[in-house]
Amino acid sequence: MLRIIDARTGRPVDVAPARRGLTRIEAHTSGSDTSALRVLLVADVLVRALELGGTPVWCLLTGGRRQAELRAAATALGIRPFEEGRDLAAGLGEAQIVHVAADSGVLPEGGVVVGVAPAIRADPAGEAPAVAGAACAGTPDPAALRLALLATRRDTPVRIDADALDGAGRRLARWRRAVAHWARQPSRPIPDEVRGRLRAAWEDDLDVTGVLNVLDGVAEAADLPDGARFETYAHADRLLGLDLVRDLGSPA
Repeated sequence: MLRIIDARTGRPVDVAPARRGLTRIEAHTSGSDTSALRVLLVADVLVRALELGGTPVWCLLTGGRRQAELRAAATALGIRPFEEGRDLAAGLGEAQIVHVAADSGVLPEGGVVVGVAPAIRADPAGEAPAVAGAACAGTPDPAALRLALLATRRDTPVRIDADALDGAGRRLARWRRAVAHWARQPSRPIPDEVRGRLRAAWEDDLDVTGVLNVLDGVAEAADLPDGARFETYAHADRLLGLDLVRDLGSPA
């Protein structure tokens, strides 16, 4: 069961305490910079994790200025659309309410709070933070920015610069090439031990960096058939949203 450290109490809480009960996810942003984009990304991954466990989710976005720009940047990063958070008092009988918000401001009242540390992306001169839209526009493959943001724990501040994007881009390209190669081999089931480690990572306070580490280990394991590697990466990508199967069918 997915458990999150509540930023308000510091204690672990079940995100979906009622089996198959509706969980409402509210992403709270106050602008359109990369920190706001990171809040939306964490909310997106949280929704994916809940849906993988069979929990129905209602996704809302509340915020102030420049929401249109933030939504455009979120779309570029493969973040699902969130409904506008109006009339929040009119709930749908949800069993749980989870707020995803920057941990540097005033935390929302009620429910569970998932805190997200700031993310700063400097301009090419390294002098000023870029807004989310500019951050995406300056990245040839927005999935590299998504991976760069996911590669650091959400409770740790992250600086997105040219080196971070280059490293994420190379890691993403390496994985996509490997997935395309493994797909040419007969499919094999994901080993129970590997599936368990993936789920244990994302159910432990949404530890996405742990998921990425499991994938690195799967790629290097000598005793796994390529078909099992492919199925593992395809399964994990339902959480990560990195389009790891994009290059299937491309020339070797």
